[in-house]
Amino acid sequence: MTSPPDRPGPTVVKLGGSVITRKREVERVRPKVLRRLASEVVGAHTEPVVLLHGAGSFGHPGAQRFGLARPPEDGASTAHRARGAGIVAAEVRRLHLLVLRELVAAGGTPWSIPPANHARNSAGRLVRFDAAPFRDALGQGMLPVAFGDVVPDDVWGWSILSADTIARVLADELRARRVLFVSDVPGIYAPGSKGRVPVVDEVTPELVERLRPVGHGPDVTGGIRGKAEAMCTIASLGVDAGLISGLKDGELSRAIRGEFVYGSWARARPHAASGHGRP
Repeated sequence: MTSPPDRPGPTVVKLGGSVITRKREVERVRPKVLRRLASEVVGAHTEPVVLLHGAGSFGHPGAQRFGLARPPEDGASTAHRARGAGIVAAEVRRLHLLVLRELVAAGGTPWSIPPANHARNSAGRLVRFDAAPFRDALGQGMLPVAFGDVVPDDVWGWSILSADTIARVLADELRARRVLFVSDVPGIYAPGSKGRVPVVDEVTPELVERLRPVGHGPDVTGGIRGKAEAMCTIASLGVDAGLISGLKDGELSRAIRGEFVYGSWARARPHAASGHGRP
């Protein structure tokens, strides 16, 4: 099932953990930034929007400590991994509650959709995802809100499902208008540059190959390279994907309304419908 053809698909917005939290500090939110971004999302919510957010300093350190983004080590206790999953899930939900509160304070109607209830991984890769709760919330005029989470894993027991991956799946399942990755940087910096590093306008598979997998601070979701890969996949579905700054007032709201604001963009390419709707 996909979005009805007479209704526009939503804009999928992913607030990076790097912009709404201080990733080098434990469970430290950026309250002013989060409040403004929540207000921009709600204020631009004249068209359907789905909001996702990363874990930042609320989830990445714990996920790294318990090895939830990699296979269990030989002889490792399943109970230890399960405890780590429970701890990280609780940490992420503390941030999620703060996001929901700011959306409500801004006058929005957020509807929480915990991914662990609707997704399953196998050896760290997504194999099942139910987008129906997002469609239902959108159909009722709500603002669906989900996040990078710890989900059941058929092989590893538990593993990480990043919000970037969820954005990619929802772009397909919901026939999104566009996908916006909101970060603490104005775009993807050109690899190998010296001096004042320029932002790359266009994200391509060739660029992905030149990027390092992980950026600054703890990150268990692939860093900037993982994001660029997700953007290229989204573009191959026929959906524009942009990486923009969340530190500049009004940039997000303008992008939600359809502007190609300053940042790095993977422009939509023709998409064959035969594989549509599969993670």
